[in-house]
Amino acid sequence: MDMRVLLFANNWVGWQVARCLRNQGGQIVGLVIHPEVRRKYGTQIVKASQVAPENLFTGTELSEPSVLRRIAALKPELGVSAFFGYILKQHLLDLLPRGCVNIHSSLLPYNRGASPHVWGIVEGTPAGVTLHHIDPGVDTGDIIAQRPVPLEQADTGLALYRRLENACVDLFDENWPMVRDGSARRIPQPNTAGSSHRARDQKAIEEIDLDRTYTGRELIDKIRALTEPLSPGAYYRAGKDKVYLRVELQYEKDRGTA
Repeated sequence: MDMRVLLFANNWVGWQVARCLRNQGGQIVGLVIHPEVRRKYGTQIVKASQVAPENLFTGTELSEPSVLRRIAALKPELGVSAFFGYILKQHLLDLLPRGCVNIHSSLLPYNRGASPHVWGIVEGTPAGVTLHHIDPGVDTGDIIAQRPVPLEQADTGLALYRRLENACVDLFDENWPMVRDGSARRIPQPNTAGSSHRARDQKAIEEIDLDRTYTGRELIDKIRALTEPLSPGAYYRAGKDKVYLRVELQYEKDRGTA
């Protein structure tokens, strides 16, 4: 019998995870997506999930008692979260007898929370992806599987983001059968190592102060990290205006000849 799954999904990775579940014995009985203003690939996710309209919810509704009752009536066994931007509270997790797993685009415990593709470049932390169990913290649950992703000197935030997306899908696809049959491992995360960021932390590093001194590495890493899909880029101030910078990087060997 297929596993009864409550799927929390957004973005391209959420779409691909929905497709994987349908192809590998995951019966998506309910779907939770972002509200329309924050939704990405929403149409594709809904189509791939094949849920009835009455079993479709948004992240902003998850504290409403009537919604929790409707979710409980679906009798989900396990939750699966893929690039879902809302913290799942304990009263929701309690509805899932086998808990909830999440695919995260960092090599936990490094870069918990928002924008791992930015902080991997800015802080020089290891890049990679992790499939893990969800607990009451943010990206702090037991690890199921991980995969390092090389960080190249010619990477922008966008280039790293795309590679992390693909690695997330591959890691989930490979490990879902073990999650489904209950044989997936659980490795506790260390209590002392790692890093964590909120969305507002990125805002704090976007401005380039023209009156301070940066090393070349600091400045290049800031600009290339913020050349990414979720922000307009690093900027400096010209009077009352902000001037944004984005960069294209290329190894000499890839330039070709004229």
